Amino acid sequence: MPTMNLRHRLLGSALLLLTPLSAAAEPASEATRKTNTAALADLPMTDRRDFDFAARGFVATLEDPIIRDAAGKPVWNIQGLAFATGDAPSSVHPSLWRHAQVLGKAGLFKVTDRIWQVRGFDVANITFVRGGKGWIVIDPLTATETAAAAYALISEKVTKLPITGMIYTHSHVDHFGGAAAFSAMMLKDAPILAPQGFTRAAVSENVIAGPAMGRRAGYQFGLGMPKGPEGSMGSGIGIGVAAGSRSLVPPTQEISETGTELTIDGVRIRFQVTPGTEAPAEMNLGFPDWAVVDLAENANVTQHNILTPRGAVIRDAKAWAQGLTEAIDFFSGAEVLIASHGWPRFGTSEITDYLGKHRDAYAYLHDQTVRLMNKGLTGPEIAATLTLPPALAKQWYDRPYYGSYSFNSRAVYQFYMGWYDGNPVHLAPLPPETGGKRYVEAMGGAARVKALAQEAFAKGDYAWAAELLDKVIFADASDSAAKALLTRTYRQLAYQSENALWRNMYLTGASELENGVAAADPTGGAALVSQLPPSDLFDVLAVRIDPAKAGDGFTALGFTFPDKQAQHTVTVANGVLVHRPGLRDGRQATLTVRYADLLAALFTGQPLAAKIASGEAKIEGDPAAFARLIGWLDKPDPAFNIVTP
Repeated sequence: MPTMNLRHRLLGSALLLLTPLSAAAEPASEATRKTNTAALADLPMTDRRDFDFAARGFVATLEDPIIRDAAGKPVWNIQGLAFATGDAPSSVHPSLWRHAQVLGKAGLFKVTDRIWQVRGFDVANITFVRGGKGWIVIDPLTATETAAAAYALISEKVTKLPITGMIYTHSHVDHFGGAAAFSAMMLKDAPILAPQGFTRAAVSENVIAGPAMGRRAGYQFGLGMPKGPEGSMGSGIGIGVAAGSRSLVPPTQEISETGTELTIDGVRIRFQVTPGTEAPAEMNLGFPDWAVVDLAENANVTQHNILTPRGAVIRDAKAWAQGLTEAIDFFSGAEVLIASHGWPRFGTSEITDYLGKHRDAYAYLHDQTVRLMNKGLTGPEIAATLTLPPALAKQWYDRPYYGSYSFNSRAVYQFYMGWYDGNPVHLAPLPPETGGKRYVEAMGGAARVKALAQEAFAKGDYAWAAELLDKVIFADASDSAAKALLTRTYRQLAYQSENALWRNMYLTGASELENGVAAADPTGGAALVSQLPPSDLFDVLAVRIDPAKAGDGFTALGFTFPDKQAQHTVTVANGVLVHRPGLRDGRQATLTVRYADLLAALFTGQPLAAKIASGEAKIEGDPAAFARLIGWLDKPDPAFNIVTP
């Protein structure tokens, strides 16, 4: 998480532009206080290793905690979790409070004599490896502004050097979005490495499905929610997700095989390719001469997601576990482990134990979900019963700050079986609005359902209260009393959640019930598309053809992009857009235009007529052919409703 989906998110260029929302000072109820107090008794609070690992090697941080863009607008606050001191308040699960305390330390850290990390400047870490002539950068964060701030800090506190290589461990935007910050200081022919399939995976999540994933990422990461004891507690893998400018500097080489070994700027690096794990395209890497391993996002300071709440391609829990088994052997003898989020681990025995128990958490999840699935249990039934074994549950890094067994077991079920549980009643379920009206009527009307919900709320049965109130609201979106009670219900559920993402989603749902849906980025990922080949643009346009507008129409267009030295032919028939390289016979028209000008016309509404009139662009053949294509395109709605009809 990780979507650009913030993780997507924004992890992405479909980033939601949420304005700050106020979290009402809803107190923790007596039921919530009891729940969180009981949870504290079961936690291994005497295990303080993480505090040592997270603080080790600290060098310095920024004097001004606010990182700003070129216009002076804040995009990040490195002190976002600084409030998490002392004992946990009743409005935060004590395990999540402790996790925020460890996660919140931001700044420059010396990991070894040759490796530094800047942590807490974004949702992810950026790693600087000292080569013979300069820095090799691993995972250049989500935003160019935060990446630039990290480079400025290491330049000031260690030494300022050119960039002699860049490595993207995987295809989520928080691991490549800040790359353009280093373009000016990269030496000529400096390699940019990524795992095989990186570009395709990045485009798929961040552009093709970007509007929907970006909207959901707003919930997942609590974008716009204030941080604090009644607000967001971060993301579970970072303080939050930086705003700012996203970029993509395409890789110059993709790593396709485990065992590949390269020497970059005098530094020997070995790669383990792990497709289908935390990202569709991902890899681990090691520095054999220094006994250091980078496990990317395959080993974390928290249980991860097999399917992120923002949406994504489902990960393969079995492959994830097998990849960690392979990593234990492939990087045997490592004395230092770094990762893309969180803090390092030190000592060979510590690392071996950590990887083994982290592996076991994913293996147990997979194996037991499948075992129960094969006994006839459905995804929700498995989620209600499956828990970590005690030996794994007492490991802080296996706890559910980001992913959870409840969510992940349903994802494993879906990986094998799909969303359908085999019950014919679920073949064609009623839409939420229709079902809500019928359920409310069957239960005796809205007043009766709200009374039942109020009784459940008073008893601390918040999950049931939420289900009841959700039916009322989808039956009647104007029911302010139901919205008010569901808002309070969501806040109590948030306060009880050990999972940072669940907390964010409950709080964001509560805020939207009070304030409505915030505005969203209308450009739909144009900034990212501009840095990718034109074929990726046509993939985006294909999912925006509205068959109701296109009907049985047909058009065939050629596109020549002089600035990209590329030509393509696009046809639309049967409501389907197909694109091929080159100019093909049968074209009704050919448009010659700069790629950026076409993007401006498609995504920001700047007409091409002026460009054609000035000669900067030209169209040969039937101009109506291009007009037909434009007229058939639908505009995504990245601000769609979630908690209301």
